[in-house]
Amino acid sequence: MPAINRFALDAILTERGDLRHTPGGVPAVDCQLVHRSMQPEAGGERRVECEVHAVAFGDVAHHLARIAEGASVHCEGFVARRYRTGTSIALHLTSIEQN
Repeated sequence: MPAINRFALDAILTERGDLRHTPGGVPAVDCQLVHRSMQPEAGGERRVECEVHAVAFGDVAHHLARIAEGASVHCEGFVARRYRTGTSIALHLTSIEQN
C-alpha cells in the first residue's frame, strides 16, 4: 500500500511572494497561510490557530500569483521538507482556490 501524504486546509493568504522561476525554469511562488478554526477533539472542541508556509509550482504558481493577500482560500497538496537539508516542512500546493 502506498504511503499517504495529502493535506487540505481552508486559510487566509497572509503573504504572497512574487512569481519567480526555479533554476530549471519552472514558475514558483512562496506564500504564508493562516488557519483558524474550532476542531472536535477528545469529545470537546479545540481552538486551532496555525501558520503554514506553502509553495506552488507550474500552473498552480501562476494561479496563486493572481490571488490577493487577505483572500480566503481552500488549499490542497502534500507536505515535504521546506529546504533539502532542513527539518521544517512546507505545504506543496497542488491546488488553491479562492473561497
